[in-house]
Amino acid sequence: MRDHIKLRDRVFALYWYRSGVAVVLAVFLSGCGGGYAPMRPTPASLPPEKRLQRMGYTIQVGAFAVAENAAKLSDMLSGKGLDATYFRAEDGLFKVRFGDFAAKEEARKEAERLKASGIIEVFYIVSPSEYAVDRQSRLGDAYLRDELVKTTMRFIDTPYLWGGSSADTGFDCSGLTMTVYQLNGLNLPRNSKRQFETGYSVHRDNLLKGDLVFFSSNKWGTVTHVGVYAGNNQFIHAPGRGKKIRTDSLSARYYNQRYVGARSYL
Repeated sequence: MRDHIKLRDRVFALYWYRSGVAVVLAVFLSGCGGGYAPMRPTPASLPPEKRLQRMGYTIQVGAFAVAENAAKLSDMLSGKGLDATYFRAEDGLFKVRFGDFAAKEEARKEAERLKASGIIEVFYIVSPSEYAVDRQSRLGDAYLRDELVKTTMRFIDTPYLWGGSSADTGFDCSGLTMTVYQLNGLNLPRNSKRQFETGYSVHRDNLLKGDLVFFSSNKWGTVTHVGVYAGNNQFIHAPGRGKKIRTDSLSARYYNQRYVGARSYL
């Protein structure tokens, strides 16, 4: 008597490559029904415009106890076209980073020029080897994802005053996510719309730490808000003016109704 192989409750995936892009065909066979989370592609399978570039050498300045002071310096540098961002470091102080240079000498020359002009004082050149993404190949994706969440958590309960010099300016959600990724060595675009257009789509049931989750607060359903997924159905974000950066649940009625999708870049 021939043995029969039961196929129920199994997922089969067939891979093939077409024009350099990995395509996944998933067939779900189940005797009891239910959905499934599609398998993830890899960044290498994405077209170049959807991949994140790695950060080069950057210039770090300042060490402020108050976020507003770091915001003022960041705002001044950005006003000079230097694309600055500030963040809360592991020592609890707020620091500013700016620039993205291909060579260390290029970054140092720019820093010395700004110092001679009285725009900055003491500076430090951050090497690409200092970013968490540089250790990804040795320690794995899970390591980098944990680092992204750890970096985001350092902003909790602090005012994120992107491009502003007072608490009235409010928070900037996409500035937070961009900064978190840059601090780990990945050059994420500045605004939430571009962030949503980059990377690859992730099913809600397949979210991993460090993915970005997107929401819409308008009738057209276009992206207006973004946060960093922290695991266990939680995400960290800058919710709006007069509020501090915090953790919320994706299942909360407000965010569940406005959820539009997620993106991964790893």
